[in-house]
Amino acid sequence: MPRVRPEKRSGSARWALPAMLCMSTAAMLCALPAEAQDTGLRGSLSAAGASDAAPAESAAQPPARDQSGDAKQDLQPQYDPTSTGAIAPLEQTVPNVTDQNLYSLPANVDDALSDGSPPTTTTRRPSATRLLTQARASAETQPQQPVRENLRVETVDEDINTSAVRAPTIDTTENDDSEQRAQRVQAIESRRRPRDDRPFDPLGIRVGSFVLRSSLDQGLTATSNADVSYGGSSAVLSETTLRLNAASDWSRHAAVVNAYGNLRRTLSGEQVKDSQIGVDGRLDLDLGDEMRAFGALGYLRRPESASSPAAVVGTLSQPIRQTLTGGAGLEKAVGRARFGITGRLEHDMYGDAELSDGGSISQKDRDSTLAALVLRGGYEIAPALTPFVEAEIGRRFYDQKIDASGYERSSTLLGARAGLAFDMGEKLSGEFSAGWLRETFDDDRLTPISGPAIAAALAWSPERGTTVNLTATTTAEGATAGGESGSILHAAQLSAVREIRADLTANAALGFGYRDYSGSNGYDRIFSAELGAVWWMNRYAGLTGRLRHEQLRSNLPYRDYDANSVFMGVTVQR
Repeated sequence: MPRVRPEKRSGSARWALPAMLCMSTAAMLCALPAEAQDTGLRGSLSAAGASDAAPAESAAQPPARDQSGDAKQDLQPQYDPTSTGAIAPLEQTVPNVTDQNLYSLPANVDDALSDGSPPTTTTRRPSATRLLTQARASAETQPQQPVRENLRVETVDEDINTSAVRAPTIDTTENDDSEQRAQRVQAIESRRRPRDDRPFDPLGIRVGSFVLRSSLDQGLTATSNADVSYGGSSAVLSETTLRLNAASDWSRHAAVVNAYGNLRRTLSGEQVKDSQIGVDGRLDLDLGDEMRAFGALGYLRRPESASSPAAVVGTLSQPIRQTLTGGAGLEKAVGRARFGITGRLEHDMYGDAELSDGGSISQKDRDSTLAALVLRGGYEIAPALTPFVEAEIGRRFYDQKIDASGYERSSTLLGARAGLAFDMGEKLSGEFSAGWLRETFDDDRLTPISGPAIAAALAWSPERGTTVNLTATTTAEGATAGGESGSILHAAQLSAVREIRADLTANAALGFGYRDYSGSNGYDRIFSAELGAVWWMNRYAGLTGRLRHEQLRSNLPYRDYDANSVFMGVTVQR
């Protein structure tokens, strides 16, 4: 069949068809609203529906208001659907719907004017009634969960970035110690302080590396024998005693200084005016390698005792005696063996004796110096027991070679002793020794002084709060009378201190003495006893009292005496 070739159209005919299509489309768009009203939609038109029909107009124009400023009610009729699936209520419209036009249709895929791009698919929103029906059905099928107040449950999808997830607070972690930290802690100031076992001991004052302690006794003394002599009379005296103690606080070495002073004045009775001053110090050095050294110094000033064998008879007051002492020593331990060497010096000075008629008698011929050297060797048989032996050699020099009686009294001193040293700590410490002592004078007319010699310095504590001390000495005493060599005095004292209570301390002492006159059968027996107590009102002040008895019995004339005294006073300490 022959192909019919289309007839070539003119330019005006070529644009006639598109023009006819556009005119027909415009006619349909204009006729659709009228046809919709003519055919009739189910339901009546309400004011709400009218407002929905013109959204652009209501959005562009603000609501009208009356003179009072309130918005006027819209009296236009609204469309109220009577069947499901018409138009969702305004409050139930699905958000984010791009095209809310009821007549929105998908794009015409067969349109010859399309540019060939894939068509845009537009999903029509579901019916509002359908959404409500689905929501009610879902609520009826799901079981109701109990409502928990103040309970917040947060779920996190695994696909979501966990960095945006809210982290739990610190106090909700498993290791929550808030309850433990919230417990109340006892205040520091309410804690108990350590108990003070000695609440009435002096605290002392720190001076550099030393601790200084002091005490002062002030009171009255009533005595039956004021000057402690043969034929002495009673008196009431004012007595003041000051004591000082300074001890070092060093870790290796040790030093201690003691000082005291006593002043007595008569208030009534026999006239007494005397004073005593004493001070002594000791330094102990630890040189290492089982070697120790020590040094000691002392000074004592006191009046000559009226009971002294060298006392001047018929004087108004006895001469003042001053004694300077010094010593140094070195100790070395070699295994269990103990070796030591000690040197000592002692210098005595005497003042003038005042006579009752106003004159005085010089005592310069009694001034002397004693230098002695002591060698000791011992062996430790136990950690607390060390027996020892020692030898002493010394020389006494008088300032005046010949005294007022014409005798040359310088002498040589020899001694030997054996003893036992104890070191049991606080229970028992010290040493005891016994031997022989001999002093030979340069003047052959004077008989040598010789006799047994004892020495002891022991401290024993049988129980806590009780201390017992034993001291013993042997001293060679000179003489001033012509033809007399002198005497040997053996003295011992046993004292005890007992802490009855923390604020009450009692003390007791017993003293014994025996004086043997060389070249004769003369002797003196001396006995003393003392009982005292101190009641502390506080750490710094207390009341003190003591009773004392002294007596001397001799086979020589004008030597016997008895003396009883009572002291009451106040003690302050720091």
